[in-house]
Amino acid sequence: MAKIPGPPSLDGLRNRIARHREKNPGGRSNSNFVRETYCLTRNEARAKAREWFEAFPKAAYWTEVESWRQLEGDRIEFTMRRLPSAD
Repeated sequence: MAKIPGPPSLDGLRNRIARHREKNPGGRSNSNFVRETYCLTRNEARAKAREWFEAFPKAAYWTEVESWRQLEGDRIEFTMRRLPSAD
């Protein structure tokens, strides 16, 4: 009867994560993006996102809502991301 292999070892993945964290303390990678996080009501969040897209057009600055989550009281926490310049 053939032995069924167990799950793969996670040691290699753990080592890669540890090396990455040593190179990038604080959890942020060396990204060229400008990020700003907000916590606003739903309507204010929509207005702030529109403001970013108008000031920094997506085609030139790669502007996007990087992440978002809904909090209690109809509040939205979100992070906007863009390139520092359109060049």
